[in-house]
Amino acid sequence: MASYIDCVVDTHPMAKEIDKVSHHVTATTTAVVAMKTAVIAAEKEASDHVCEKVNQGFYTMIRSQISQKMAKLQSEVDSLLMQLAQQQKQLFGIKNRMERDYNMLLARYGKLFNGLNQNLKQRVAELDRPTMNFALGEVEHITNRSKLLTATVPIGQMESVMQSQQILASNVKYQGMKVINSMRDFLSDLNDQRRLTSTILLEGEAQESHLSVPVVMMESRIDKNGTTVENIVMNDTGLSVTMQRNIENTINTAADSLNWVETSDKDRETTNEFGKMLATADMPERVKEMMNSLFRATSYKTLKQ
Repeated sequence: MASYIDCVVDTHPMAKEIDKVSHHVTATTTAVVAMKTAVIAAEKEASDHVCEKVNQGFYTMIRSQISQKMAKLQSEVDSLLMQLAQQQKQLFGIKNRMERDYNMLLARYGKLFNGLNQNLKQRVAELDRPTMNFALGEVEHITNRSKLLTATVPIGQMESVMQSQQILASNVKYQGMKVINSMRDFLSDLNDQRRLTSTILLEGEAQESHLSVPVVMMESRIDKNGTTVENIVMNDTGLSVTMQRNIENTINTAADSLNWVETSDKDRETTNEFGKMLATADMPERVKEMMNSLFRATSYKTLKQ
C-alpha cells in the first residue's frame, strides 16, 4: 500500500538567485550591445580614415604626374617659342633682303621699260597717223552726207520740176565723184602706210646671233662622307623654260671636260663684292666674322682661258 509524504519546499531563495542571474544576464547583454556598437563605430572611423588617406594619396600622385607633364610641356612650348622667334627674325631678314633686291631691280629696269614704252608709243602713233589723218579729213563729209545729197533749191511751180531734177542729178554726180576721190586717197594712204610699216617693223625672217648668258655653277658638300651636290644658277630674264633646261643640260654634259685651275690669289672684284654683301647683310657680327674667315680660308678654282 502506497504511502504519501507531504513536503513543503521553500522556493524563495532559488527565485531570488534566479532573479540575480537575470539581472546579470541583462547587464551582460547591454554590455555586449554597447561593445558591438563601439566596435562598429571604430571600424567605420577606421575605414573612413583609410579611405581619406587613400584618396589623399591618389590625389597627390595624380597632381604630381600632372605637374610633371605640365613642366615638360611648358619646357617644350618655351623651346618652340624660341625657335619661332628665331625663325621670325630670319624671315624678317629674308623679307628685308627681298625688298632691297626688288627695289634695286625696280630701279634698274624701270628706266629701261619706260624707254621701251615711249619708243613703242611713238611707233604706234606713226602707224596710226595715216588712219587718223584720213578719219579727221573725211568724218565731216561722212556726217553731213545726208544733207549734201538733198536738193537745196526750193520747188514751188510745175514748170521748175525739170530744173530741180537736173540740180539733184548734178549734186548726186558731184557727191559720187567726191566719194571716188576719197576712195582713191584712202588707197593711196593705205599703200603709204604699208610702206611705212615695212620700214618700221622688223622682218619676220629669223636671224642667227650669238648671245652670252652668265651662268654660275656651284658644288657643295651636304654631309661628312663627301657627298656633293651641283647647282646651276642663271639669269632667267628673257629666257624660256626650254632654253634654261637646254643650257643646264649643256653645262652638265660639258662639266667633266672643263679645265679648272687653282688661283694664286683671290679675285679682287669677288672679294669686294663679298665684303659689300657682308656689310649690308642683316645678321649678327659673330656670323659675319665666321663667314669672312671661311671665305678667306677657302680656295677656289677658275676656268683656264
